Amino acid sequence: MARYTGPTSKKARALGEPIFGFDKAFEKKKYAPGQHGNSRKRKQKSDYANQLMEKQKAKYTYGVLERQFRNLFEKSTRKSGVTGEILLQFLEARLDNVVYRMGIAPTRRAARQLVSHKHIVINGIVNNIPSTQLHPGDVISVRGKSQGLLVVEESINANKNESKKFGWIEFTPSKMTGKFLEYPERENIPENINEQLIVELYSK
Repeated sequence: MARYTGPTSKKARALGEPIFGFDKAFEKKKYAPGQHGNSRKRKQKSDYANQLMEKQKAKYTYGVLERQFRNLFEKSTRKSGVTGEILLQFLEARLDNVVYRMGIAPTRRAARQLVSHKHIVINGIVNNIPSTQLHPGDVISVRGKSQGLLVVEESINANKNESKKFGWIEFTPSKMTGKFLEYPERENIPENINEQLIVELYSK
């Protein structure tokens, strides 16, 4: 499966957000990359540039490729409600994102790898497709023989209270099992993304 494998700190600096998780390099240099560093006066971005940047930010944050992102947007427009909010709900409902939110994996990249290597099951059935859309009531677990993986144990121990931050999921660390309860409301999604700019971009 194709995915972004380039430099993460540089991309995060270009988009102005630690989109791949905590990054020491980003914290030291919270400005766009370039040989002149932070001393160069940068031009004010056009509306299109701002809209494009928000789309890129969302894509890289959730690890979604262009075609997948476009398909999710079109799916969002077919549902009644606020298109931008529905788009973010669909992104949050991806299997790899929920595995990350539950604290089973330390990053979304690690979550994608766990799913791709068949370490995660949905409703008792092994699933190796990170982009799988979950529905309210779906039960997500670490596969029985995978529960002894060091990376899983370390992540769960380090993030025991992580899932409690998100009211739309529940997770029991001792059983390595959780449930996707509902699609989250916009105010409960912590990502710093202006989804309205993405809607404006695709509406041109």
